[in-house]
Amino acid sequence: MKTIHTDCLVIGAGLAGSVYALHAARSGLRVELLSLDGPLVANSDWAQGGIIYENSATPEKLAHDIIAASDGTANPAAVEHLVREGPMAVKELLLDELGVAFDRDAVGELEFTREGGHSTRRIIHAKDMTGHAILHTVATRVDATAGITRRSGWVAVDLLTLSHNGENPADRYAPLTCYGAYVLDAGSGEVQAVIAKKTILATGGLGQIFQHSTNQPGSVGHGMAMAYRVGARLIDLEYVQFHPTAFYQKNAPRFLITEALRGEGAVLVNGRGERFIDAQHPRGSLAPRDIVARAIHQELASSGDACVYLDLSALKPEFIRDRFPGVVAGCAAQGVDITKEPLPVVPAAHFSCGGVHTDLQGRTNVRNLNAIGETGCTGLHGANRLASTSLLECLTSAKFTAQADVRAITTDAFRLPHPQAWRSAEKEVDATLIRQDLQLLRSTMWNYAGIVRSPKRLTRARRILLELREEIQSFYRDYRVTRELIELRNAVQTALLVVHAASLNPVSKGCHYVVDQE
Repeated sequence: MKTIHTDCLVIGAGLAGSVYALHAARSGLRVELLSLDGPLVANSDWAQGGIIYENSATPEKLAHDIIAASDGTANPAAVEHLVREGPMAVKELLLDELGVAFDRDAVGELEFTREGGHSTRRIIHAKDMTGHAILHTVATRVDATAGITRRSGWVAVDLLTLSHNGENPADRYAPLTCYGAYVLDAGSGEVQAVIAKKTILATGGLGQIFQHSTNQPGSVGHGMAMAYRVGARLIDLEYVQFHPTAFYQKNAPRFLITEALRGEGAVLVNGRGERFIDAQHPRGSLAPRDIVARAIHQELASSGDACVYLDLSALKPEFIRDRFPGVVAGCAAQGVDITKEPLPVVPAAHFSCGGVHTDLQGRTNVRNLNAIGETGCTGLHGANRLASTSLLECLTSAKFTAQADVRAITTDAFRLPHPQAWRSAEKEVDATLIRQDLQLLRSTMWNYAGIVRSPKRLTRARRILLELREEIQSFYRDYRVTRELIELRNAVQTALLVVHAASLNPVSKGCHYVVDQE
């Protein structure tokens, strides 16, 4: 088994992982940056709406909106940290250093938009492809920075800990300590050990454990499942945010329809053209996401319709084409001209408000194991995330975690023993069985642990998933490890964690909505 030694192993190369790598490498640390695919295959790349950058509004007002969106459950310390440090992180890296091409008016001033849950226009954007503009710029700088080794197509299999993988039996009595990971090079099929002083989970979210999702393929909670297996604390996993508006057409792929459309004046209507949300919340179509998603779910359940619609008639066609070219092109590819007709939408799994519990420097309860971005959970989002906070959280969590790690690596001592050799069976797994199991998992989560939950539905989901996990574990023991098998193994573990968390919480808050069907 080959072994790689480094200072920092970053698992995931979306915005959080890439920004961490930049900060760490600039301080002289060696960084291994792993990604499932190429540098832009990350949920960050698909973020459409924008990123918060306070202008005239006060930080107190932003803090109020974050806490209000969370249904009063967000961690005040995490909120205060974001509203204080977030704007400076945007200014220093994205505006001053990298010059990300955000939209500006005729005199060169940044343009601001508004999204659901926001009391003012405080979001900067690059058309409707903000995430792509940011990640592309950051990834280009990563590839030009000494000390960072990007490894695309490398998949983390399991974390290395002294108590699980060390050769000294006494280590099992010591505090939980991580020192890297077993990693599959999908190109060669070889599993290697990457030994690191600091291991950073930046694997994104878990949306693809549901049948309908706005997430990139492979977003099944990899970091959360790996962290759980070595004893890390996870928190708030019942709070899965369903974005109200994903494109809908029978037999067509779902894709995100940015909330900024509603921020600019589009409204949600049912099949009869009625603005059905206006009577349920004073902000109507711009209510927080959990409220809008449930209102759509209720409307579809009562009407029997397959979707609702975004009415864009208040927007001029030339404005729509200029401001939202990505949405226009995506819909046109499916035969829908949104400058002339309503846009069909349904909710889809979008963002995990919970994750691996960390402090404000990304530290978990496992020594030398950190989690950032959507994988980590400081309690910033509580029970529901305010729109356009995710990219901002990536910037701030990456920056402060990297700074803390630089200090630790320059002062602390690290035990980095050679891990036990990786052993794997050589038989090839049946790809059809993997696809079928993943399909069953996703439909189970969508039907029984989705937008509306009940004790009976969650009990059924748990029973199905426990049986499925036994099948998957037998695959994992008896067949050669592959990317698809790793994904399936982590997906079922993450799904069970979400169902378990939801079962333990009988109180409806934010994204977690429970009905009593006894």
